[in-house]
Amino acid sequence: MIVKLIKVVLAALLAALPLATSAQQKLKFAHVYETSEPYHVWALWAAGEIAKRTGGRYTMDVFPASSLGNETQINQSLSLGTVDIIYTGQAFAARTYPPLSIGGAPYMFRDFKHWQKYAESQIFWDLAEGYHEKSGNKPVAAVYYGVRHTTANKAIVKPADMKGLKLRVPDAPLYIMYPKVVGANATPIAFAEVYLALQNGTVDAQENPLPTILAKKFYEVQSHINLTGHITEMLLVIVGGPLWSKLSMGEREIFQDVFREACAKATAEIAASEIRLVDEFAKKYGKKVIKSDRAAFKAQFAKFLVSPDVPWDKALYDKVQALK
Repeated sequence: MIVKLIKVVLAALLAALPLATSAQQKLKFAHVYETSEPYHVWALWAAGEIAKRTGGRYTMDVFPASSLGNETQINQSLSLGTVDIIYTGQAFAARTYPPLSIGGAPYMFRDFKHWQKYAESQIFWDLAEGYHEKSGNKPVAAVYYGVRHTTANKAIVKPADMKGLKLRVPDAPLYIMYPKVVGANATPIAFAEVYLALQNGTVDAQENPLPTILAKKFYEVQSHINLTGHITEMLLVIVGGPLWSKLSMGEREIFQDVFREACAKATAEIAASEIRLVDEFAKKYGKKVIKSDRAAFKAQFAKFLVSPDVPWDKALYDKVQALK
């Protein structure tokens, strides 16, 4: 009787094993961007593809618009394992591995094609791996965020026009470079709070790419769109270390492939919208669009980009500049 009972129990345990090994896991993907933006739209697509390509083993909920915290908080949550995947700016990742910030430095890139070469280069992926080794979290893809421009209630043509301006910047060291060099007052404020800060005069100005200025409606509380073009920015898709460490090699490949496909599609949309929005802000929204003297701004940053104040060496700077 006892032998028979043992056999029944063992059979039940063996029957349950396939269910345990194929148990579904629901992941959390957090970011700070609006649901209308390509980052979110293609993150939803990526969630569906990951579920499909892993046979339902991994499903993913996407939490937009700072619903799981601001950018600093979701970076912390990634390492803690309370979120699994995030979009984040290079400057936030660079808090852990400072040389990575070179890709978001003011006037680092000549144009979109130069940035694209960098984003696809071994230089960038070596830096991403440096971050992985330091943090345990794995960057798997990069998406174009756009060229950052400065909105204000006045025209900004030359660097001198920035002097004394209270400029909202993201709360990360890299972004403070821009106002510091041109004499503005850097005011770090969480992304979700920027509209109100502009509206009530806590800050005079902010800087973001044109698609973001549209999505967050910053143009409603600013009269001038100044085309300073100071940072060509990208976001990283980072998989948290706790998740990455348990993915099989095949699953890691699926995650990388899916997110790189999603980022390529979002990048194309964002680059196209930047061109369209220059005219739209002037004609459709009645804003004063100012073509800032980008050469004058760039000249002011030339020495700074190879100074001891930056967290990369001149050899790395020269490699990035040599990309054709």
